[in-house]
Amino acid sequence: MSVQLDVKGFGARGDGLVKDTRALQSAIDSGAAQGVPVVISPGTYLVGSLFLKEGSRLHFAQGATLLGSTDIADYPEIPTRVAGVEMMWPAAIVNAIEVNNIAISGHGRIDGQGAHWWDLYYGPDKASGLRVDYDNKGLRWIADYLIKRPRACLIYKAEHVSITDLTFERAGFWNLQITYADNVIVSGVTIRDNHGPSTDGIDIDSSSHVRVTQCDVSCGDDCIVIKSGRDGDGDGYRVGRIAEHIEIDHCVIRSGYGVTLGSEVSGGIRNVYVHDITFENSDCGLRMKSSKERGGFVEDVVVENLRMRNVQFPFSWIMDWHNAYNRKRFDNIAELPEAWQAVARQIPENLQMTKVRNIRISHVDATLAADYRLPARAFDLVAFAEKPMEDIRFSHCRIEAKEFGRIVAVNHLRFDDVVVSAAGENDGVNDTFDNR
Repeated sequence: MSVQLDVKGFGARGDGLVKDTRALQSAIDSGAAQGVPVVISPGTYLVGSLFLKEGSRLHFAQGATLLGSTDIADYPEIPTRVAGVEMMWPAAIVNAIEVNNIAISGHGRIDGQGAHWWDLYYGPDKASGLRVDYDNKGLRWIADYLIKRPRACLIYKAEHVSITDLTFERAGFWNLQITYADNVIVSGVTIRDNHGPSTDGIDIDSSSHVRVTQCDVSCGDDCIVIKSGRDGDGDGYRVGRIAEHIEIDHCVIRSGYGVTLGSEVSGGIRNVYVHDITFENSDCGLRMKSSKERGGFVEDVVVENLRMRNVQFPFSWIMDWHNAYNRKRFDNIAELPEAWQAVARQIPENLQMTKVRNIRISHVDATLAADYRLPARAFDLVAFAEKPMEDIRFSHCRIEAKEFGRIVAVNHLRFDDVVVSAAGENDGVNDTFDNR
């Protein structure tokens, strides 16, 4: 980079103690106005929300860290989409909102100081936070939307975006969210040290022409996930924007719930290509999850060349997942707080239940270590009799498991050259693994 702006030239301290938000935002604004990159030089920069501009190029030098503030006031509330619902929510640490031609690069870090936000949600003991209060009141379905925690990076209504080589760690909520976007590439990203609730790795939400490649992900929830909105006015059905033309390849999935489609699928998911993925000690491999209330569809998915080592549930596809999260309890929707109403509304009854069709899985090698102690079942393919999965094909697969699992309401299922080694009978306790 021959011509560039250094954030320290705008007064940024980089000592991790004094907030540098204004200095970095001034550098970003100037860089976009001049058409030159902005460099975050080595140091630790304590910041709230930063907003990229049209054409912004933000480069992290080796040793540069954005340290997210633990003061929620440093994250202004913006119109956004959270877990499939359009609502006001705190902005992320780095935001690209309704801007195009964005590049975020470099071997730096975005550290969300997640422990602060996780304790707010669950409590240090996972039994004393706000989530517990909501559970006790039968309000699990609204908890995630009201216990507001900042994301690390948000790409929203943007086009032609690249994110390369960054490390995300300790996000308060999701790490990287890509929503209503088009032509996005995420390459060489590492996600680490995310042990808190809902610390998804990479969320691709009602976006198209997205590629995630050569990433290494470890998190506390879904590692790489495709979504398209939740339920009725919560806006999957209302907006109806499909997540499509998505490729996920040459990634390593570690702790977390694998490569996931759902649970927000009300707008539909189609034309997905997942290939050359290594799973190491993850809870799931290829996961699909939805609920009776979602509706929508998942179709035209090709998955090939998967290596799984010590994966509990290589193929967990459950269409009635996590009832406490999906079954809303209310007497009169008009009397609910305004922020609750979009979450509560349902899609028309005749459009409920998700249709899964035309899924092709090939060349899978799933093995377990001799001393692997966790439950492990090869398949949970579970849909509704009223709307079964259709046209599902597995070929050239070798799967070691402790249980074969379940296949319920699946039409036109074909196994070609599939060998499953199951050490024992199904344990019904594992039927509810996903209902957390």
